[in-house]
Amino acid sequence: MPYKAEYIWIDGTVPTPKLRSKTKVVEDGEKPPIWGFDGSSTNQAPGERSDCVLQPVYVVPDPLRGGDNKLVLCEVMLIDMTPHPTNTRALCREIADKVKGEEYWFGLEQEYTFFSGARPLGFPDGGFPAPQGGYYCGVGADEVFGRPVVEAHLDACLAAGLTISGINAEVMPGQWEFQVGPLPAPQVGDELWLARWLLYRVGEEFKISATLDPKPVRGDWNGAGMHTNFSTSKMRSEFQANVDAAEQLKKRHDIHIANYGFGIEDRLTGLHETASYRDFSYGVSDRGASVRIPWQVEVDRKGYIEDRRPCANADPYVVSRLIMETVSLVP
Repeated sequence: MPYKAEYIWIDGTVPTPKLRSKTKVVEDGEKPPIWGFDGSSTNQAPGERSDCVLQPVYVVPDPLRGGDNKLVLCEVMLIDMTPHPTNTRALCREIADKVKGEEYWFGLEQEYTFFSGARPLGFPDGGFPAPQGGYYCGVGADEVFGRPVVEAHLDACLAAGLTISGINAEVMPGQWEFQVGPLPAPQVGDELWLARWLLYRVGEEFKISATLDPKPVRGDWNGAGMHTNFSTSKMRSEFQANVDAAEQLKKRHDIHIANYGFGIEDRLTGLHETASYRDFSYGVSDRGASVRIPWQVEVDRKGYIEDRRPCANADPYVVSRLIMETVSLVP
């Protein structure tokens, strides 16, 4: 019996790309083949040369349709089978191959905010809820909003075989986080993009939308990030390598800020557990720094560090690629 393959790709929307998907019926026993789409409808091609190519790169079971059905993450290619300009995975893969001996691991903390209509979930129709403070990792219907969606999303990710490490309610009402990893690049990006797609798709069933806006509510509310934990084999064996990695990141702070998600200036203000986007800093256990060295890493004299700068809407392929370049390839 044929199965349904949901082809998923990243489009060319600016300043923040969107996920797109469509279904192909594939004969039983066959792998999902190369397919195509109309790039003029996704900001990836002009109408007179509209064909773009979908190259399957990461296939997992479809937890929503079940059975033998698949989710098929794709790279977007030009018709000559070279990477499309919007294809950030290709360059990430290239850099990952160059630093393969470093054995990079990445763990991504994806924050997001639920909306019901035009307001964040849990916000009253008029005015604002109580100030943030009790919502983080909270419990109770007066402090936690959207848990059924979160649980359904977690179940879907696990059923798809994604490397989900955990979930928690975040600092603002309707704001949550899930973690992906540890994984190498570009796989960590593959799984995060699939987890994002599943988040949006599961939300449809509840008539609740999720946004990756880095500052979904103005004022005295935390923004939303994609804190990026990473290590190399050397960092996992000696403390100084973690300090050295933080020092390396300082060298290209401006490049990272420019590529860590649209709207980063609204989030990295120096308030709400952030460092200003204008400055670079690092410190042990310091969530107000650009880069945090966890306290247990100092105690154990080995481990990993957390780049706290990426926004929730950052491209994980770009973030992991820049970290690998800066830490391992910049003199």
